Formats: sequence, C-alpha cells, structure tokens
Amino acid sequence: MADDRLTERELQAWRTSIRMLELLRTRLEQQLQAGSGLSFADYTVLSLLSDAPDGRMRVYELGKAANWEKSRLHHQLKRMGDRGLVDRERCGSRGVDAVLTTTGWAAIEEAAPSHAREVRHLFVNRLSPEQLDQFAELADIVLEHLETGP
Repeated sequence: MADDRLTERELQAWRTSIRMLELLRTRLEQQLQAGSGLSFADYTVLSLLSDAPDGRMRVYELGKAANWEKSRLHHQLKRMGDRGLVDRERCGSRGVDAVLTTTGWAAIEEAAPSHAREVRHLFVNRLSPEQLDQFAELADIVLEHLETGP
C-alpha cells in the first residue's frame, strides 16, 4: 500500500497556499465591511451581476459563476433583496433572473475602487509581472483539475 502522507515540501506548499488564501479573504472582507458595509459574498454577487448584460443574470447561472450551492445563493439573494441591492424577477415560464437594483449599482460602484486598491496592495503589487503571470498559470492548472474532476 502506497504511503499517502504528504512530504514536508508538499505540506509547506499546501499550508502556505491555504494560509495565504484565508488571510487574503479575511483582509478583503474587512476592507469591504469597513469601506462599504458589504460582505465578500455581497461583493461577489454585485460584481458578477454588474458584469452581466443589463445587470441581470439567471439565478442558476449566477450560482455556477459564483460556484455556490443553490441554498447558499438563495439565502444570499434573500439577504441582499431585503437590503434593496438585488431583485429576483420571473423570466419565462420557469426561470428567475437576479437583477441589480439602482441601490445595488450604487453599492458596487462605490465599493469597487477601494476594493481594487486593496487587491493591488495585498496581492498584485507583491509580485513582479512575470510572477503574476506564473501565479495565474499555476492557479489555472489546479482550477482546471478542480472544475473537470469528480
């Protein structure tokens, strides 16, 4: 039977990656909350909808784009709807669209510049252009496996 334990080298790479991702998410969440009152989940939905034509997207497509389960998306849209950031509108006989409201547009337009500055400060500016390309390439390799695997 093969030994499935990770080597010290593998553990170091794995632990460093997880720690980096957790700290990045925490710091970005803090910045969003302090700067705009939005959660990271709010920002995810608002940014995906703001990139969609007319600020509108089928709910199931939004869930796929965010990589969220149906129940998580439902609860997130409910909370955001209660705050006036998004609406859900029937589309066709069975479809439902998530739609940015005027308040939602204003929230993403207000939050985006400071969020981008924080991403640049915490991540982009820490790497050379070549390292940034390498990082993206390596992340794509792992993502491709995750997205096509079981």
